[in-house]
Parts: sequence; structure tokens; C-alpha cells
Amino acid sequence: MSTAGALAIGTVAAPVVTAAAALLAPTTRSADRLNLGGALVTAALALAVAVIAIAAAPGAAAAGGWYVLDPAAGVFLALVAVVGLASAVVSPAHLRHAGRSWFGERRSHVYYYAAFHLFWAALLALPLAGNLALAWLLIEATTAASALLVAFSGKRSALEAGWKYVVLTTLGLAVALLGIVVLFAAAGGSSLSALDWSTLAGGAAALPAQATLFAFVLIVVGLAAKIGWAPVHNWLPDAHSEAPPPVSALLSAALLPTVLLIAWRAKLALEPALGSSAVQDLFCGFGLVSLAVAVPFLWRPLPWKRLLAYSSLEHMGVLALGIGFGTPLAIAGVLVHVAGHGIAKSLGFYTAIPLLRQDPASARRAPRGVARGSRATAGAMTVSLLSLAGLPPSPLFVSELMVLLGGMDAGLLGVSALAAVLLALGFLGLAHALIEGLLGEGRKRGTGPAPRSARALALLASAAAAALLALTVAAYALPGSDLVASLTGGGS
Repeated sequence: MSTAGALAIGTVAAPVVTAAAALLAPTTRSADRLNLGGALVTAALALAVAVIAIAAAPGAAAAGGWYVLDPAAGVFLALVAVVGLASAVVSPAHLRHAGRSWFGERRSHVYYYAAFHLFWAALLALPLAGNLALAWLLIEATTAASALLVAFSGKRSALEAGWKYVVLTTLGLAVALLGIVVLFAAAGGSSLSALDWSTLAGGAAALPAQATLFAFVLIVVGLAAKIGWAPVHNWLPDAHSEAPPPVSALLSAALLPTVLLIAWRAKLALEPALGSSAVQDLFCGFGLVSLAVAVPFLWRPLPWKRLLAYSSLEHMGVLALGIGFGTPLAIAGVLVHVAGHGIAKSLGFYTAIPLLRQDPASARRAPRGVARGSRATAGAMTVSLLSLAGLPPSPLFVSELMVLLGGMDAGLLGVSALAAVLLALGFLGLAHALIEGLLGEGRKRGTGPAPRSARALALLASAAAAALLALTVAAYALPGSDLVASLTGGGS
């Protein structure tokens, strides 16, 4: 076995081992320590694999029996590693004040960490999956683990959100499974290796066009329910707003774009059989509808986490447009957008931990007057929301501009113009929400963040701001790079 293969296996095995160890932890403090130690090991392994994958020359991806290491895997693996590590680090702070959960009071930490690390393991395996059927199984595994975490508080609203999440995403995955079966039959495969990305890409030109198009539409429409594209996004606002903030960060910043990667891989592999027009129409359609549905909600006063959830719908729409356009400039924008959204959205959900202590009503209504209660919370809100709104020098401004210009390069001027209008409206909605949240008339306060928590949040916001600025600078080097070239050609 190669070094890369061993590291890939270790990346997935480390959180599974951590989950098992957490179940045996005798005390809450020992569970916290196991969580942090396991997270550091997992992130280090994942980032090492990501570096190997990103450094792979175009067309020279390493592959094993179940995994593929190409630049796309590297980018998304790095994203999942960083978001997962940050979520693991802030989880103890959330659990200290979370109160009773549906797991019970004594062992809630233990079960939380077990479910969290199993969820993270499935997410880490997903970008590495070298086979469409395996990818489907891993997406289903993320549903099982994350549903427990969505319902973690045990409140009726959380249980309903968890059940809604399971039902709607499982229905979507059933549609995707039907598409995979149709594709397998069209490929005339005798084993599941016929669904390897490399096999699909190599034989795509010989596939029957109509059956392949039917299968592809089923796969993408089914995955859309998990990605959170409108109009099959109905689970997303409830699940994101009810899950613990560290879990919401993983759902929004890691799960949604990582499932999108599977739809993207299917596009790259099957496009020779489908033609670019049908693929472009499908992705651009989901992108525009998602933007159009998100904008009215971004203009409404919403609870903090629910606002972030609808922002996720908007940003998944941007990614759909970029992948649909498919030009080098648009793909460069997609890569920048994935990373920038992951950083800014995670920070936004982590901000909910002290915000809900400072202003408990923010769980039910839009936050108001946060700046008068905690400068650290206000600063983190500002960095997160202005970045998500796409205000320069946010990398999301650069990425959205790249995507829109990429659409023009693709000859889709009307689609780009409509998307630009919707993004401008989304910007105004998020900017208004931030102003009201910081400076609006305040309400009766809770305990507020402790000085130590405030310092930790300020440090986290500063690190996020620095990373976002660095990403803005790096964005200008992406168009024309080998990384982008590897994602505008064939499949893995």
C-alpha cells in the first residue's frame, strides 16, 4: 500500500477510533480531552492527504481500491478537516451550557462526541470516494450520524427538524440511487467497479445518450435534496437552526459543498455522453432558483442561525452556477467560494454559542443591539456576515465576480445578469440584518459571554479574518493554474 493510501485510511479511521474511545470515557473531562486529541490527529492526517492530492499533476491522480486523490479531493478534504477541527475545539464550550439533551444529562457529552466524530469520518471519506456507489453510501451515512446531532437538544422542535431532515434527504437519496441503478445498467457493468469515476469517464463517450441523461438527472436531483438546492431545500433551515452550533457549522460549511462535489464529479465523468448544454441547464437552473428563493428570506428579520441557513441556500446556488458555467474563471471562483464560505459560515455558527447566552431570544427572533452587550460577539458577527454578503475585500466578492464573468465567457450573459441582480439583493438583505443586529434596539440580556470565552471568540474572529484576506489575495493566482485545469477537464 502506498503512503498516500495509508494516510487516507488513517484519515477516516482516526475519527472512528475517537468515537469509540469517547463512548468509554469515564468522565466529561476525559471525553473533552479525547475529543480534542482525536480531532488534532484527524485534522493533521487529513491535511497531509489534502496536500498530496492538491499537488497531484493534472491527469495523474493517485487511486486505490476505494479512494481517489486528485486536486478536487484535496480542496474539499482540507475544507472538511479545518471546519471539523474548529467545530471539535468549540464543542466543549457549547456543551458546558447546553443543558439537558435527549441522550440524558450524565452521558450527553459522550454520545455527542461519538456521533460528532462518526459524522466527521463520513464527511472526510466522501471527497476521497473513488466510486459513485460508495459515495452514495457515505452520503447516507452522514444522514444517520448527523440526524442524531440535529435532534441533540431533545426539544420538540429539534426532534421534528431531525425527523424532517432524515425523511426528505432519504427520499432524495432514493431518487439518486435509482439514477445510479439506471447508469449501472446503461454502462453494462458486471461489478461495482463500473461506477468508478475513472471507469465512467473513460467509457462515457460510448454510453447511450438518453439513458445516461435520464440517470444523470435523477442523480443530481436526488443529491440536490442533500445539497440544499431549492426547491428541495425544505429541511435545511430547520436542521441548521436546531442543531448545536458546531454541528450546524459542519452541516453548512462541510456537508453541503462536499455532497455537491459528488454531483460535480458525475458531471465531469458523464459530460462526454451528455453534451454540455443539458448539464449546464440543470446546474444553472438549480443555481438561479436557489438564489431567487433565498433572497426574500434574507430580507426578513430571522433568528441568527436561521439567517445563516438561508445564506447557505444562496451560496450553494452560486456554486451551482459556477459549476454549470464550467469555464476556467468560473471554476476558479467555485474553489475560492467553497473555501471562503466555509470559513465565514463556520465563524457565524460559532458566534451563536456566546450570542445565545448574551441574548437568548436570538434563538427565536432576530438579534438586536449585540454591539452594546459584547464587542467580541459583535466583531465575530461583522466578520462573518460581511464576508457572506460579499463586501470587498471578502474573498466571496472575488469568487462571485469570477463566477459571473465566467458565465459571460460561457455566453450566458442573461443568466449572469440575473444572478448579479439576485446577489445584489442578497447583499442588501444581509447588510441590513447586520446593522439591525449590531445597533438595533436591544432586549433583556442573558448572562453574556465570560471574559475567557470573549477572548477566545475574538481570537477565532481574528484568525478567520486573516484567513479570508489571505484567500482574497490567493484568488488572483487561481485562474490558469494547474488546480483549475484539473477541474475543467475530464473526470478523476
